[in-house]
Amino acid sequence: MSDEQKAGGPPAVTFMGSDNQAGAHPKILEALASASTGSDSAYGEDSLTANVKHRLNEVFETECEVFLVATGTAANALVLSAMCPPWGAILCHQEAHIHCDENTAPEFFTGGARQIGLPGDLGRPSIDEIRGRVAASRANGVHNAKPAVISLTNSTERGTVLNPDEIAQYAQAATELDLALHIDGARFSNAVVSTGASPADLTWRAGVDALTFGATKNGAIAAEAVVFFNKKFSEEFAFRRKRAGHLWSKHRFLAAQFDAFLGDDLWLKNARHANELATRLARGLSAIPGIELPWPTQSNEVFPVLSAATDAALKGAGFDYYEWPVMEGMVRLVTSFATDPQDIERVLQVARSSSLAA
Repeated sequence: MSDEQKAGGPPAVTFMGSDNQAGAHPKILEALASASTGSDSAYGEDSLTANVKHRLNEVFETECEVFLVATGTAANALVLSAMCPPWGAILCHQEAHIHCDENTAPEFFTGGARQIGLPGDLGRPSIDEIRGRVAASRANGVHNAKPAVISLTNSTERGTVLNPDEIAQYAQAATELDLALHIDGARFSNAVVSTGASPADLTWRAGVDALTFGATKNGAIAAEAVVFFNKKFSEEFAFRRKRAGHLWSKHRFLAAQFDAFLGDDLWLKNARHANELATRLARGLSAIPGIELPWPTQSNEVFPVLSAATDAALKGAGFDYYEWPVMEGMVRLVTSFATDPQDIERVLQVARSSSLAA
């Protein structure tokens, strides 16, 4: 109990709205401090960046092109600019982060390409909808944006994951329709842990051309990797990154974060902790009368539908989270590498008490 609580003040705030609210992992902070000792080459020519590229080649079991940036928005928008022309279209789920949460950054960096949000179950765009939209666009020729890319999210915005077989189905459709395939992997670590599949099986072996591999939500301060498996899209990417103002001069501080993130499997350990606590939270909530979980919990996001009384009780106990207006009463609770298991038990205790009181 905090001093404020002992004194009868309001409860301390426990943030569970996003994994972005967590701090940085101590090993990443240590890596940054170490990188600050001495000097090294600038603009990505440093030894740490070279090491990160080598590590990612090992992680994905193939030779891939790697570019580091500081934000997920920059990573997604820039990679899509390399895959989609200004007159093109990006097909994604209607709730995808690139479509709903990155303002018009993808349109800006692509030079005007159109995003087309499509319906589909559990955060995945329907392949039938993709085929239908491509056919309709092509029937209208130059009067429509030309479909160029399918963008998936793994883990999705509904906390679900795609396994290699499911990704391969999109890849097959992309090949048949002459489209590229991108994955927004802001929570790619959580998808790897959840599926038990290798990073290679979740990407290039399934037919993925490029991946946005996020570290920020999983223990870094600001570090994302753009990973190209199809090198035809990476040829000019270094120029795109520079022109956009996203090539850090002291690039080694981006690389230091990713080096520590990949070292000793920290990225998997952090994601495993977050996923396990989300599973514990979901199981506990689903056992409480009056609380529904419409979607399966497969990563580190939980989407319960709460009564007004339970919502008020949790907020009164100091829990901060996002309302999720897909359904009335739905909220989003997110766990991270830094989530305290005691906080999960406290959520469940408050929710149970609220349910009994009702």
